[in-house]
Amino acid sequence: MQDVPSLEEFRLRAAKFINNAVKSKDACPAYGAILPPQFHERAMHWQRFCFDSGWAGVHWPTKYGGMGLTPDHNVIWHEECAIAEVAPYLNLQGLVLAGEAILRSGTQLQKDRYLQPTLRNEILWCQLFSEPGAGSDLAGLQTSAVIDGDQFLLNGQKVWSSNAQFAQFGILMARTDNDQPKHKGISFFLLDMALDGIEVRPIKQMTGDSEFCEVFFTDVSMPSESLLGEANEGWGVAMAVLEDERGGAGAAGVISLGKRLENMAQNSMTLDEVRAEKLTEVLNRGKALQALMERRGGDPLIAPVAKLMNSELGYSEAQLNSLLQGADAMLESPVTENLLYSPGMRIAGGSSEIQRNIIGERILGLPREPQPSE
Repeated sequence: MQDVPSLEEFRLRAAKFINNAVKSKDACPAYGAILPPQFHERAMHWQRFCFDSGWAGVHWPTKYGGMGLTPDHNVIWHEECAIAEVAPYLNLQGLVLAGEAILRSGTQLQKDRYLQPTLRNEILWCQLFSEPGAGSDLAGLQTSAVIDGDQFLLNGQKVWSSNAQFAQFGILMARTDNDQPKHKGISFFLLDMALDGIEVRPIKQMTGDSEFCEVFFTDVSMPSESLLGEANEGWGVAMAVLEDERGGAGAAGVISLGKRLENMAQNSMTLDEVRAEKLTEVLNRGKALQALMERRGGDPLIAPVAKLMNSELGYSEAQLNSLLQGADAMLESPVTENLLYSPGMRIAGGSSEIQRNIIGERILGLPREPQPSE
């Protein structure tokens, strides 16, 4: 049995490894939840470097290439990466969403096939959830997977799939039984993106990047072993995945937020009264979010509150930074790119409107919003 280092010892070792990787330029700068195309090669190198150095999959079992430590050790890894402003993993869709789902619900064959290659940077994943008519309301999805002998025949369309143009596999939600209620009859799949009948079309954003894609499925034959978990029980698998996505920032998010607020406060010394007032408002909201994230513990009901506050704060930050830069914000710069990207913060991972509904119904106990069929 391996010796498990104390959290304090692990923090020191992690900080040393990360700082050395920054100096050697092996580390990839932090980039958030979505892997930007311009960081693709650096992120790929960083993930493989971590694996080869024994620093990948902190809390994953050693038999799948991980370090075999605890979730608390993983939190510390994320904190130290945030302090150094370094990406903690290759991509959210692979290491957090697909990986954790396979660890929770996968067969032994699926774990053996996917986990170590994902850590080793041989598999890049994308997320195939949203559809043109089913974004935040995922239960309304129409993409179908019909049993056809020992395969599933897949037809439909997904949209806003980040990095699908690079991915070898995707985590997919599809309807497998139209006769069951809305949240039932949905299954969760691990889709090989090289199968015949899959077409990926990158979407040009107003930032000039193409981080997202449309993905079309026409009579795609998926092997039965693509199914993750039980047939028609994919909703539970997907909700756990979305909880990982929405609540994944944790303590590392507090550190990143603190850095942003510190930079904004430093800029306030040269502002006029109007701009200083706007900055103070954003700072106060940021401090409130910081306090919430530090105190959230394991309460799952805090996740939608934190998600809403973080999304709206990110949007306000981008607007404020553009205001502070003045006319220069019209030129190509990181501030301009953040401004153009900022509306998406209120949509990705569950729109702000959906989060408000969740807070109202599940936390405040308000009446449920009427549905179109009611």
